[in-house]
Amino acid sequence: MTYETIDVAQAAGVLTVTLNRPDRLNSFTAAMHGELAAVLADAITNADVRAVLLTGAGRGFCAGQDLADRTVAPGSAPVDLGESVERFYAPLIRRLANMPMPVVCAVNGVAAGAGANIALACDVVIAARTAKFIQSFANIGLIPDSGGTWVLPRLVGQARALGLALTGEPLSAEKAEAWGLIWRCVDDGALMDEARALAARFAAGPTRALAETKRLIRGAWAETLDAELDLERDAMRALGASDEYQEGVAAFIAKRPAVFSGR
Repeated sequence: MTYETIDVAQAAGVLTVTLNRPDRLNSFTAAMHGELAAVLADAITNADVRAVLLTGAGRGFCAGQDLADRTVAPGSAPVDLGESVERFYAPLIRRLANMPMPVVCAVNGVAAGAGANIALACDVVIAARTAKFIQSFANIGLIPDSGGTWVLPRLVGQARALGLALTGEPLSAEKAEAWGLIWRCVDDGALMDEARALAARFAAGPTRALAETKRLIRGAWAETLDAELDLERDAMRALGASDEYQEGVAAFIAKRPAVFSGR
């Protein structure tokens, strides 16, 4: 298929999706939301997709919402931003969080507003050293949407979350790594090699186990320890009966690389 706002490539179990509106810093329009939603929905049911890599074209990852895609001016009719969140941004965050495979995000430049929080909705975030994360909502009279108010205090604590959200000051990739906001900061020239290698590693890994690990860790915020221990028991019971577990053990004993079958 051909797309107007994204590029899509698939090879060796990795689905690479590139936000492709570089002249607008890959900011979102309704069209981009539609194309990205369709691609991710298809990946969920595609057994050949075992990892997803999300990145941006050009000098930025994503500047959030393209404000030119809306009619907003003093004296104009109010815009229902709640409808926009409910129709586009909330489903995207839910979809990324619930994908049955690891989602790697390669932040190649600025990630601002919803763009920052879309990146943080991915499972493993790698950022170029010159990248910046900006919770720019307060600058236009809004709150951090796309899961920002939920994920920020959980990743960096309330004090830092409030500082980022209330000031809108840019956070460097190096500091984002030091604060635990992202997994890794790498030199700009190494970003895509590192991200592709990680996605390829996940794609060749035990897909069911990685999906269960993601599900349990993401769901743990809402569980007690006792409940989580029960969920771990159930997951281990299911995985212990899987071909992937048998292959993993056989490979370990034989001192050879495991060849996992996927779903």
